Amino acid sequence: MKLYNSLTRTKDEFVTHAPKRVEMYTCGPTVYHYAHIGNLRSYIMEDVLEKYLRWAGYDVNRVMNITDVGHLTSDGDTGDDKMLKGAKREHKTVMEIAKFYTDAFFADCQKLNIRKPDTIVPATSCIDEFIRVISALIEKGYAYEAGGNIYFDTSKLEKYYVFNDFSEEDLAVGVREGVEADGNKRNKTDFVLWFTKSKFEDQELKWESPWGIGYPGWHIECSCISMKNNGEYLDLHCGGIDNAFPHHTNEIAQSEAYLGHEWCRQWFHVHHLNTEGGKMSKSKGEFLTVSLLEQKGYDPLAYRFFCLQSHYRKGLMFSWENLDNSAQAFEKLIARVARLSPDGEAVRDEKYLALRESFKAAMDNDLNTSLAVTAVYDVLKADISDASKLELIKDFDSVLSLGLLNRAPKPENKPEELPEEITALLEQRRAARKEKNFALADEIRDKISTLGYTVEETRQGTVVKRRQS
Repeated sequence: MKLYNSLTRTKDEFVTHAPKRVEMYTCGPTVYHYAHIGNLRSYIMEDVLEKYLRWAGYDVNRVMNITDVGHLTSDGDTGDDKMLKGAKREHKTVMEIAKFYTDAFFADCQKLNIRKPDTIVPATSCIDEFIRVISALIEKGYAYEAGGNIYFDTSKLEKYYVFNDFSEEDLAVGVREGVEADGNKRNKTDFVLWFTKSKFEDQELKWESPWGIGYPGWHIECSCISMKNNGEYLDLHCGGIDNAFPHHTNEIAQSEAYLGHEWCRQWFHVHHLNTEGGKMSKSKGEFLTVSLLEQKGYDPLAYRFFCLQSHYRKGLMFSWENLDNSAQAFEKLIARVARLSPDGEAVRDEKYLALRESFKAAMDNDLNTSLAVTAVYDVLKADISDASKLELIKDFDSVLSLGLLNRAPKPENKPEELPEEITALLEQRRAARKEKNFALADEIRDKISTLGYTVEETRQGTVVKRRQS
């Protein structure tokens, strides 16, 4: 198997420290709001990677953090504290916000057939570990106190910008334009390990530490949670490409300074989901969630299918038209699988093995999910028994997780069973939805409701029923 390694900028043979054992870490969500479908693209592709590693015979230990403590917009004491912002928005405590959106995140993952990691660790449960590692970094000379805060000293590193060949001036402050530099830093690239002095005086979550009452910086949690639960040698670290700098860069700096040796050899970054306005982002106002897709009548797994048709290292352009095309192709694929007869036994002959090898070759080539989906279509076209086809599709779908064997389409209500007025309104609603005029579609649905019928969008299509009195 070969995977593109963001650290070496080449496709590298996937090698682990222990035979057939993968220590895998994936950056988890900051639970101050719903995850948008751009966030979830990364988790879908990481899920496929994990499941393929298991399919290929690896024992995988996947660890993920939950960021439930003050997460700043930047490395400096600037921007917004996202958890506090969420609490103020909804008139709840920070921990109530964290609990609600953690549950919402895993509910979305379940709808998308994303497997829960083996170990899930909230940052707030590891404060003692953060303090222990920060103390060791101070003792080793890699961290210093300034202005009441503890900073990592990047000048002590041979090389800081490990993912790209940045000049010292590049990305000097770090995350967003217009961010003022932190005057406490010795070097522009230094970053906060622990805050005791902050502009966020109303920060709700604070803990005692050797340096005063405060809270951890942005980056320390992932290093500590991984080292504690994966060990000091990490095989595979995953995340969105926007985390490469500064988050993953700083993880490497502090982890290797603490350990005294290389920490992680393979870095897997998923590229952005884009719209016409650029990268999908919560900061731009309304953002697309799984629930919103469902409200508009889309099966969440149609979105997973949409993601698998593109390579993870390419930006994926989202539009309603593109999603429609994928949803239609997904429905047709499900229908074709549903027509296969389960009678008989699979025959694992040369044709069968060649089809399986084709799927394996696609996935071994830098997780080429597009060709892996093509391998499913090749099975459907192959001159082998239906039983053999079903066995291969079940095998492939243990990785792709599209639910192909248990999603046979159910017939929709036949127009002749409904009054002509209802049928006409349904046709108007269908046309409005096709034109993305969802406001008009909702008005028509309400009108149908006043006539005694309910309209529900399901994974199998539009279902219309007479309302029970």
